[in-house]
Amino acid sequence: MQDDREIIAEVLQGNKEAYALIVNRYKGKVASILRKAMGHSHEVEDIVQEVFIKAYYSLPDYRPGHSFSAWLYRIVMNRGIDELRKRKRMPGVAEVSSELKDESPIPEEVFLEKEQRVALRQQIMALNKDYGTLLDMHYLQFLSYREISSRLSLSVDTVRMRLSHARRKLRDRLSKSEK
Repeated sequence: MQDDREIIAEVLQGNKEAYALIVNRYKGKVASILRKAMGHSHEVEDIVQEVFIKAYYSLPDYRPGHSFSAWLYRIVMNRGIDELRKRKRMPGVAEVSSELKDESPIPEEVFLEKEQRVALRQQIMALNKDYGTLLDMHYLQFLSYREISSRLSLSVDTVRMRLSHARRKLRDRLSKSEK
């Protein structure tokens, strides 16, 4: 069995398929941590995927002298905290969710959510490549303006401005597609 550091070195050298070993090794533990923090929600599976996507793009920041699992679990905890904060900002959700204990998702809702996500991703990909990349980095990879600016070698103000334009373009595309 390969050591995490060896696998990560392979991934960083261009062997993207090796990352599947990391995902398979940790996905159960990641899901377990998120379920403990957030309850048994259908969103947990999506967040698990987001965690591994963020970890993949953040691998260059990982320092091999430290425990990979601890580094990954820090990403998991930060993402879980972000999700809980987001839920608190939504008025009434906490009260409703505590009253309703049946947490099994309705198949129609699951299908509609996935369909909406696919449609949104298609709209993002149809945008100018630069706009799509910025939206992906900020909203799907959960990178801050500063992290994006350092990765793209842009100023923070430029990132902020381009994200604003990207959101406007996406909003226009979505409103046209609704009509």
